[in-house]
Amino acid sequence: MQRPTWKKWELRAINATFVALFLVSVGLLHWIGQEFPLQFDLTAANRHSLPEATQAALNGLDEPLKITAFASQRSEGQLRRAIAAFVARYQRYKSNISLELIDPDVDPEQARRAGVRGDGDLMFEYRGKREHLALAQLSDEVITGILTRLGHQGEYWLVFLSGHGERSPDRPANFDLSDWATHLRSRGFNLRTLSLGEHPQIPQNTTALVIAGPRVGLLSGEIREIRNHIERGGNLLWLADPGPLHGLESIAEMLGVEFLPGVVVDPQSERITGNPALLAIAGYGIHPVVRQFTITTVFPRAGALQVEAPEGWESAVILDTRESAWLETAPLSAAPRFDKGKDIRGPLNLAVALTRSINGRQQRIAVVNNGEFIANRYLGVSGNLELGMSLVNWLSHEDSYVSIPVQTARDRTLELSYTARGIVAGAFLLVLPLLLVTSGVVIWLRQRRR
Repeated sequence: MQRPTWKKWELRAINATFVALFLVSVGLLHWIGQEFPLQFDLTAANRHSLPEATQAALNGLDEPLKITAFASQRSEGQLRRAIAAFVARYQRYKSNISLELIDPDVDPEQARRAGVRGDGDLMFEYRGKREHLALAQLSDEVITGILTRLGHQGEYWLVFLSGHGERSPDRPANFDLSDWATHLRSRGFNLRTLSLGEHPQIPQNTTALVIAGPRVGLLSGEIREIRNHIERGGNLLWLADPGPLHGLESIAEMLGVEFLPGVVVDPQSERITGNPALLAIAGYGIHPVVRQFTITTVFPRAGALQVEAPEGWESAVILDTRESAWLETAPLSAAPRFDKGKDIRGPLNLAVALTRSINGRQQRIAVVNNGEFIANRYLGVSGNLELGMSLVNWLSHEDSYVSIPVQTARDRTLELSYTARGIVAGAFLLVLPLLLVTSGVVIWLRQRRR
């Protein structure tokens, strides 16, 4: 039985209206996408989003940032498009970032003045300061370091006391601090070691003096120079270790800091780390160094301390332990036990800060009764690196960089076997298209029979 002619025309009109409305909808969606761009990153590693550390570094830049890319138009401009796409992620996060593309083949003189060494090199300019980046080094992590250095106001010198067996920023041993030093330099800090036996005066431009676990006694003249540094308003990071102070007792007395004998142990930390003397700290207070911390930090064989701020100073706790911890005064055993009357119950202070106003600025001192947490052996564990960087940023009065992530997110690669790749390819290149074609033919045949 044949369908009436008017029914056929009605069906055609409905189909035409549907097609017209569909095309109009597609056009509207395209216009909305151009005028009001909205993006979502649903990848597991957030590979298309800026890492938190990079976002924090960008937030520290309150003036326009100019990026100049010296990229040729060879290979149909593929390099230029790739650089523009990479920089666009930064421009979407912050609108005052500009990108200028210069062809070194067309303008070799400008490329030479900029010190360009290869096709695709980039130049970052901010507040009159410049940083050069080779194309081979292009990554979020490297750019985060550049942005942090550009955002720093002035020069920052960290002076590490040496000559007494201290942890060194130049040596790669597990005990030493060379890995931390690498991160400090990448964030714009200048480092030097200072033996007061050779150079008996701490430089006036020292941002912070670092005393990291001396193992032999300091001489009286060296102690006097450290006292002078503190009295004239110098900042100090004291990374102590449980045990003798090797002549620094008078400095502790000067600051009102008492180092308690013994090693802190914690049964709750043992469940996480497997060692009662390897403390896992996950709860933090309100001090700026740790106010925004959400990741665990680990402290091996830490000591406890107390502080009673001298007149004119203010003290605050940076880190303390759980109530389940205690200060073990006896030699450590495989299963330490709390001895009432000898050991001290937690919470115990692991790190304290002292501040005062002097010479029109705030003097800052941080004392941590554990230097191992920032040593090469433990730097990469949990949030230890972030804590070490946060301490230095606070001591340097770089408050906008305190408690920000240090490491950028790393992409995760999905590795598939040859068989798995074949299954995926077959499913999307053969099975799925065949199903779509089959379903289309079936629908078409049904329509014809009506």
